[in-house]
Formats: sequence, C-alpha cells, structure tokens
Amino acid sequence: MLFPKVVWPGLADGSVQLAFRRWRRPTVRAGGTLRSPVGVLSIDEVRAIDSDEITDVDAVRAGHADRQDALDALPYGADRTLYRIAFHLVGDDPRVALRSQADLDDADVAGLAAALGRLDAASADGAWTREVLEQIGRRPAVRAPDLAAEAGQETARFKRRVRRLKELGLTESLRIGYRLSPRGRALLARLAGDDRPAEIGLRSVYSGLRRSGHI
Repeated sequence: MLFPKVVWPGLADGSVQLAFRRWRRPTVRAGGTLRSPVGVLSIDEVRAIDSDEITDVDAVRAGHADRQDALDALPYGADRTLYRIAFHLVGDDPRVALRSQADLDDADVAGLAAALGRLDAASADGAWTREVLEQIGRRPAVRAPDLAAEAGQETARFKRRVRRLKELGLTESLRIGYRLSPRGRALLARLAGDDRPAEIGLRSVYSGLRRSGHI
C-alpha cells in the first residue's frame, strides 16, 4: 500500500491515520505492519465499507479535503471492494538506521557479501549487485528510467533490484533517483581493488573470511 507524498507529513505527525483503497483483495491485514516513507505503521483495522460510509471527518483523517475529494481519488472497478484502513505510526524504519552503519567489520562484510551473492545467484542473467551499486555510486540523483536504460534493463526490473539493495541498507531513495548510503559506500570501499567479475569478487571475500576464521 503506497502513500502519495502529499500525506507524508501527516503520517509523520499522526494527523493521517486512515486510508481508503479499492482492492480486489486487501494487501495489508489488521495486526500487521507496513513500512511507509516516514516509518513503520501498525495496521489497526481493515474493513470493507460502502462509499456512503466515508464521512468528511474520516476523509480529513485520510489526508483529503473532504469526502468528495476522497472519493475522487479512488479508482473505480466493478471487481474491486472499498476498504477503510486504520493505522498508527509505531517507529522508525529499521533500514534508516541500518544505512548509517558504515563501520563494517569483517563479519559485516562477509554477511553482506553472502547476501549479494545470493541475489546474484538467483538472477537469470548473471551477477548484477555490484554493477548496480557502482552505477548508483557514479550517478546519484539520476532518474531510475535513465539508469535502467544505461544498464539495458526495464525500469520496473531495475527498481526491484534497487529495492533489494535498499533492504540491505546499501542504497537510499532521493526525490529523484538514488544514492549509496554510508553503509553502501563503505562496502564498496572494502571491495575496491578487486577487478575480477563481481560474482567472483564477492565470493572470494566471503571465502577468505571463512578461511581466516572470521565467520
């Protein structure tokens, strides 16, 4: 469940605690959590409603001017159900703290190398993680479609790959494009000087650390 940028301040200060969505099936559930641009949201309620149950008060709590504004923002589909989602902010996104953890020891490097190696191994077209990290490092704040075209990939696929790197705390999103996090820059610095293919370089780091007893 995505939120438009206009409601991000309300999510952060707690004035936005509702959302209305038309779904074929809910993408969140009561009792679960959702990572948002401002932190982790706890989902309190997910309830199917009729459109006439949306009030002006609830519309404002969802970041809209009034009931009609909320209805106008909802796409229509005969096969979709209208849901009222209630939530509250419970804490910071743990990835934010992870991105700033740049003092990497050998075990940290080994863990990240192993994680990147798994992503590379699962790819049908070979290793990609180090190439994308280095590309973002060279070209911060560049539009994702431009980066994807440069890499010869579809934009949607490129974005999915960057999100996987973001899960590891290695990249962060900007208003336009991305940049390496301090953690991402530190990892590349530790891998610098290895001019072998990325998948070999990452595996060699992991194997060397294991042989030395660090992992």
